Amino acid sequence: MSNQPKKILIVEDDQLLLKILSNEFEKQGFKTLLAQDGEEGLDKALYEQPDLILLDIVMPKMDGLTMLKKLRAEKEGAAIPVMILTNLSGAETIEKSVASGTFDFLVKANWELDDIVKKVKNKLKVS
Repeated sequence: MSNQPKKILIVEDDQLLLKILSNEFEKQGFKTLLAQDGEEGLDKALYEQPDLILLDIVMPKMDGLTMLKKLRAEKEGAAIPVMILTNLSGAETIEKSVASGTFDFLVKANWELDDIVKKVKNKLKVS
């Protein structure tokens, strides 16, 4: 098996957060792919086959839940682990994302960067 770095697709329309997340994951030895809306995220996810997707919900063009639904409808996207990272914290939003097959739901305001990295590493079994 190859020792290539794990690929993480970060789908986030907030430029600053996208850069912060990308820099941190690169520093931790991951390869990051970036998308600024759900449309771009879906294309990259299906083409690049990342090991994990960090997905915002509120974005232009296509929101995160729509992207997730479309991703799950494709056989190439059905098994990619998805972690929702959003400012929305309503129970309905959480239920929808979990029902669509996410493994975790993080409200941005409640999490530190280290926590996010730790969760991703645990999911991908990377130390």
